[in-house]
Amino acid sequence: MTGTARGDVRESGNLALAANGQDCAEQLARFFPHARPVRIPVQVIALRGGRSSLREAAVVEYGGPEHAIFVSTLPLEFDDRVQIEATGEGRPAEATVVGLQYHEERKAVAVRFLQGPCNWVVTQP
Repeated sequence: MTGTARGDVRESGNLALAANGQDCAEQLARFFPHARPVRIPVQVIALRGGRSSLREAAVVEYGGPEHAIFVSTLPLEFDDRVQIEATGEGRPAEATVVGLQYHEERKAVAVRFLQGPCNWVVTQP
């Protein structure tokens, strides 16, 4: 058998990515025609009531003026709010979950930015 087996880990720059996680994000991106492939390291913070907040490092795999798609292990559902902080890029952006694609223990999450287009996604090469 040739090619990459499902779930193999590939090295990309300094980040190791699970192949099945990328497939998951790619599947979800089909529903967002303005999203294009990008690689933006971010911190995702689930905005919940109370004092506790859940946070994880992620990579925005697909992005556009109003949407971003990343693979996450956070317990996110439709209409949940998140804050996304790009490493070294502009101000944090608040967003709401508008799409989910589950695969094994992980899921791809699509969010819509609440304050309009997000500059640090749009200006990526």
